[in-house]
Amino acid sequence: MPVRIILLRAVNVGGGGKLPMADLRAIATDLGATDVRTYIASGNLVADVPSDPDAFDRSLEQAVEQRFGFFRDVISRSPEQVRDALDAHPFEIVEPKFSYVSFLAGVPTPAALEKARTHETHDDRWDVIGSEMHIRYADGAGRPQMKSDQIGRALGVPGTARNLNTVRKLIELAT
Repeated sequence: MPVRIILLRAVNVGGGGKLPMADLRAIATDLGATDVRTYIASGNLVADVPSDPDAFDRSLEQAVEQRFGFFRDVISRSPEQVRDALDAHPFEIVEPKFSYVSFLAGVPTPAALEKARTHETHDDRWDVIGSEMHIRYADGAGRPQMKSDQIGRALGVPGTARNLNTVRKLIELAT
């Protein structure tokens, strides 16, 4: 079974999408995953999944919705893909908690990228490499100068962001 780093979008943020990590581990196990681990309470899961990771992701989305009554996108990558995304980060890393990788559900179209680039970013920076959006906030994610949610919507594919500290820890847990 392949090892996957599984990321749920918008879990336990802003008072919504409350999903206890023990329940998430139990759901993943019920779906056939083994060696299931979570990291912090924001929807980060590392597990060995049955042979088709995409089918597992869709099943996890459905199971979470059935059990908790809300839909959350599930986006997963192999540890190698996550490491490659980290290595490809195009911006100087001044503070790892100010730099993010947003793992996208697909590759944005050229037209969507062009539309997204019309949004003002001030000193914040972003770029898309493949199916990842890389972000560097000048003053941290708590005080963003750009509207990353608007950029994300313009890209036309759902994504979920993790700071580089979290990305590194997930790689460590998966290897």
